Formats: sequence, structure tokens, C-alpha cells
Amino acid sequence: MTELKKIFIIDTSVLLYDKMSIKAFSENILLIPLVVLDELDRFKDKKGLIGENARFINRYLDGLRSKGNLHNGIEIENGQIIKVAIDGFEKVPKGLTGDYGDNQIISLALTQKDKNPDNEIILVTKDINFRVKCDALGIKSEDYLGDKLELERESVYKGHTDIETYDPSVVNSFYSGIVAAKKEDKKTSELIIEDLEATLVENFIEKINRKPYENEYFCIKSGSSSFLGRYNKGEINKVKQSEYLLEEFVNLGIKARNREQLFALDALLDPSIPLVSIAGLAGSGKTFLTLMAAYSLIEAGFYERMVFTRNITPVGKEIGFLPGDANEKMEPWLAPIMDNFRIGLRDNNCSYYQTLKEKGIFEVAPLTFIRGRTFNDTILIMDEAQNATIHELKTVITRMGENSKIILMGDTDQIDTPYIDELSNGLTIVCEKFKNEACAAHVSLKRGERSYLSAVAARII
Repeated sequence: MTELKKIFIIDTSVLLYDKMSIKAFSENILLIPLVVLDELDRFKDKKGLIGENARFINRYLDGLRSKGNLHNGIEIENGQIIKVAIDGFEKVPKGLTGDYGDNQIISLALTQKDKNPDNEIILVTKDINFRVKCDALGIKSEDYLGDKLELERESVYKGHTDIETYDPSVVNSFYSGIVAAKKEDKKTSELIIEDLEATLVENFIEKINRKPYENEYFCIKSGSSSFLGRYNKGEINKVKQSEYLLEEFVNLGIKARNREQLFALDALLDPSIPLVSIAGLAGSGKTFLTLMAAYSLIEAGFYERMVFTRNITPVGKEIGFLPGDANEKMEPWLAPIMDNFRIGLRDNNCSYYQTLKEKGIFEVAPLTFIRGRTFNDTILIMDEAQNATIHELKTVITRMGENSKIILMGDTDQIDTPYIDELSNGLTIVCEKFKNEACAAHVSLKRGERSYLSAVAARII
């Protein structure tokens, strides 16, 4: 007996979130309400990813018309049938406005349940309130899970691991091994490096049942002794305080206040790591360390400029309501940048910051206008990356050209964008997908260092 196909009714929010969601229901029926096409039409001229997605869906459906009638249904390559529903919108429940798009989709779902009692009807939407209404009306609804990570929040990659050992000789072997590996005898060095790697991997497998990831930071501890390192392509790099860091950074008089900040600086100041992501609570030092590291790398001649961007998710009006050009529209969000330059460079009147902008060394690039650009010899800093979808971050990361570095910062406990959460935001997904790539490093900052009051407030409020 042939298994009955599920009927998925898709909401506008899903199609605008991920244009490929239109092909994500293989071997089943995807029903697109006519009101959704009407809503897509209102977004097609919008700048950025939302407008692009709306136009893609319109073009894709227009291309399907050559294969048949969309109302009757057209089968695509994955066995999915795409239909456009043009009726069934008259069954809006009492208490709901009949001309509201979401309520018309609810009507369609109820109609489909009556017409196809043997099929499972599922409404797919990114809108939480929409799913709540569906539940109250007995309609099965789901979030679109095409991007969402299938793991517990506690299992999200942190970028660093503690390994406790009861054998002090293990810690000592790393210290002595790093020194010995610097010998000119290449064969001896290779043997020592292989031995260190084997010891590290053995301890990882014994304690956490896996091998270390590329550029994963670790702390081997035995009693009061510890060794801080980074695993990279089979080698063990010792993470040091000032002796490893760039002279230009050391001259600023800035030091890491905890080991996670030290890990972050190690990754930020290493030009061989083109993608660095930093997650942490407010006041943990993400922005300050990133800006000072970027400034130092430019002063040292590794890059020519830094570009700052962020996903604009205001509490009030959107960026389009603010007067002025793109730079002036971004000014309200640049105050933290100015504060950090003022403190780090001891630039009380922000004159040096203004000079950097005038010379083109520091540039603001609103995320909306970043598509189509290529960034060579550039450090690109993206703040509030937790408010971006993975599709927006893909757009940004794929803009990176030769000899460039991108730094993503964010706090996944402070997500202001609708339709994404701790496991579906772009920052978390990038950290997970890149965690075993030699081109990337991730660090989670756990402690607030802005002030004692700030740290207490973040913990107890």
C-alpha cells in the first residue's frame, strides 16, 4: 500500500527566511496559499536577503508554469509536489479577522483537514504566535527546521575544553615538549610533536570521548599545574600572554583578564586564521579585544583596513526612518565602537577614531548593502551576529577576498530577531559547522569584565 503523502502548508515567513525551503519537503505535497504569493509580492523590491528570497520564489514558480498548472500541482525532481491553493479561505474561525493573511491560512488548513482526512496536514511557519493559534485550533504546526541544529543547548561548541588529569607528568611533558620541538633537528622535532599530539588525543578521548577539533583551545590541568594550548593540524601551540602577542598590541598595555580572553586574543591576532567567532555575555570584552586586535594587525601591516557591519535590529524604528546617508544612519550603533577606541587608544576626544574614518582605515558597511562587495586586505568585524540568520552570514562570509579576516561577535542569550533562537541563529550555526576547519577558531567568553556591578547584574537579573 502506497504511503499517503503529508500536506505541508507553508507560511510567507519560511519562504523569506530560506528561499530553498520551497524544495525542502521531498516526497510530500507543499501547498502555497494564494495569500502568501500576495505577501511575497510586497517584499520583492526590498533590499537585502529578504527581497532576494522573494524574487527567487517568484522566478522559481514562474519557471514551473511551463511544466503544468500550479493549482493542480507540479512534481519537482525530489518527488515533491508543489501546489498553489486558490480557495479554502472562507473557514476563518470566529474571533479572528477574515481578511488577515495568517487567519486565511488557518482557514485553508482547516479546509484541508476536512477534504483530506487521511492525510497529515502540517502548517509550517517561523511565527511563534501563529503556531500558538494553530495549536489552540487543533491544527498541527511546526517551525521550519531546515537550519536548526539538532543538539541540546548545553552541547553547543564552546571552542575550548578542560582536561583534568591526575598525572603531573602529562602537564610537564607539554612544557618540555614544546621547548624541545624548537630544536633544529627536524626528525627529533617531528617525533616530539607526534608524541605530544598522541598524548593530547589520548586525553581527549579518555575524558570526553572525541578527538580535539581544529584550532580548539584546551587546558590540561593536574592539581595547581596547567598547560594552555591550541590544537592545529596535529601540532600543539602553547598559548602565552604577552610574549606571543604582536608588539603593536603589547604596546597598548592591554592584557587578557582571564584565560578565555587569552584564547580569544590568540585567535584574533593570528593572521593564519581567517574566520574567528567570539560569543559571550555583555561586558565580557568581545568588542574591545576585537577592535584593539584589529587595530594592532593593521598597524603591523597585515591588513590595510577594518570594516564594521552589523545586523540592524532596533527596538524602535528601523534604519530607513533615520535621516542621512548610510554612515549617519549607522551612527547610533557606532557609540560602542567609539567608546572602545576612546578607552583602548586613550583617545578621549575620538580624534584618532575620526582620522581612521577619514583615511578609509575604518569603514562602516551596513549589512543591507554588503551583497556584491569583495573585501581584500581587510578585517571585517560583524557585531551582533546572533541576530543574523545563517543565510545572512553566508552572504557576509562569502564576501571575503584575498588576505582578509572576518570576526563574528555576539551573545546568543540576547537574540532580538524574530524567527531565530539559540540553536537556529547564524552565529551558533557557523561555530558548529566550522568547528573542525583549520581556517576557523571559536571562543566563548564566560565572565563579564566590564565591572563588578555589570558582572553581578548579568548573573542575577
